Amino acid sequence: MDAPVLDSDLAAYFRRIGMPGAETDAPAPGLATLRRIVAGHARSISYENLDKFTGREVRLDPATLTAKLVHRARGGGCFEQNMLLRGVLDALGYTTTGLAARVLWNRDAGAPMPPRSHMLLQVDLPEGPHIVDVGFGVLTLTGVLALEPDVEQATPHEPFRLRPDGRALVMEARTGSQWRTLYRFDLAEQYLADYEVSSWYNAHHPDSKFVNGLLIGRPDSDRRFTLKGTKSGGASLAVHHLGGPSERRDLESPAAVRTALEEHFLLDLSELPDLDTALTRLF
Repeated sequence: MDAPVLDSDLAAYFRRIGMPGAETDAPAPGLATLRRIVAGHARSISYENLDKFTGREVRLDPATLTAKLVHRARGGGCFEQNMLLRGVLDALGYTTTGLAARVLWNRDAGAPMPPRSHMLLQVDLPEGPHIVDVGFGVLTLTGVLALEPDVEQATPHEPFRLRPDGRALVMEARTGSQWRTLYRFDLAEQYLADYEVSSWYNAHHPDSKFVNGLLIGRPDSDRRFTLKGTKSGGASLAVHHLGGPSERRDLESPAAVRTALEEHFLLDLSELPDLDTALTRLF
């Protein structure tokens, strides 16, 4: 396995995700600890594509991930998020395997099968294998799923399930009364080189949605925040309350987008001096 083990400041990571007790005494690996880490990570480190949108390189090495997501109060995409999480879990003594998925969210039923452009993790525990994924943006998994198909499983937010599809599994979440498909994956191990190719494509292809627009997400304890923006199509903020209605409002200017990024997604934008210029592409 050539996935990196982060030589990160674990104390800083645990402060970042709201686990102060772990700063001086690293928690023992187990299902309960894994649930705390996943929930804290998802609430604290937003999914965001600001580097891709502003033309910056996205790197997956441990030092860059730690500096950006932990020390500089930024977020990242699925590869950054789950690479960081994997490094922490490996450092704590968990056994992890990197997996890849084909994103089916909001795709037409007859559309061609997309590439493997999403990362998730398998974590092997005494209770059996489990799935974690802190990097799916608008509907990030905030819990830990047993690798058991056709079983509805509770999370701190929506119920999730894994539906068999041939030799693969389909990740689904229930929003309201509807089961919605997120992605399709199998259990073939993926390596750092696989993720670097997909990450580079997402950050550089001229038709990439991550280059041409904004896709930002963060779950809070009782709601989810999402911010979307498309080239010349404007930007909007949505707040999805658990068990309640959703609120949506248009963001009328780069300044309004910046305020939402700071207030709702907890992002430090001080190292993005050209962000306002890039945001004008949305309006």
